[in-house]
Amino acid sequence: MKLFKSAALIAALPLLMSVTACASHKYVDEKFATANTRIDEVNVTSQEALNRATAAGKLAEGKFNYAVVLSDDSIRFNTGEAVLSGEAQATLTDLATRLKADNKNVYLEIQGFTDATGTDDVNYRLGQARADSVRRFLNSQGVALNRMASISYGKEQPVAPNDTPDGRSANRRVVIVVLS
Repeated sequence: MKLFKSAALIAALPLLMSVTACASHKYVDEKFATANTRIDEVNVTSQEALNRATAAGKLAEGKFNYAVVLSDDSIRFNTGEAVLSGEAQATLTDLATRLKADNKNVYLEIQGFTDATGTDDVNYRLGQARADSVRRFLNSQGVALNRMASISYGKEQPVAPNDTPDGRSANRRVVIVVLS
C-alpha cells in the first residue's frame, strides 16, 4: 500500500509542477508587462529631461559675457591667505556697481586658484576660501547669493610658472566669470 501511494505521488508530481509552472509564467508575464510599462514611462521622462537640458545648453551658448581676474596685478593674496585688501574691495565694489547697473540677471562663477606650494588638500581649501571671500564681499555689495557659485581649482591651471616668486604670485588669483 505504501509503495502504491509513493508511486502515485511520483506519477502526479510532474502534473502538479506543470500546473504550478503555468501559474508562475502568467504571474511573471504580468510583472514583466508592468515593469516594461514603468520603464517606458521613465524613458519618456528621461528623454523629456534630456531635451530640456539640451535646449537650456543651446540657450546658454554664447552667453559668456566677460571674466574679471583678481590677481596680484590689482588684488594681492598673500601666501596662505584669503583676505581681501582695501584695493581688492574697491575693485569688487566697482564690479558690483557695474553688475547692478548693467544687468541684474547675470550669474557669476567665482574661481579660486593658488600657487603650487603646499599640499593639494591645503591648496583646494585655500582656493575655496579665496573664492568664498569674494562671494561674501559681492553679496555685501548687493549681488544676490543665488546668482553666484564659488569653486576652487587649487594649483590647477596656473597662469605662470611656479618656480619663481613672481610666477607663484600670479597664480594666487580669483577669476570671476560673468554669464548671462
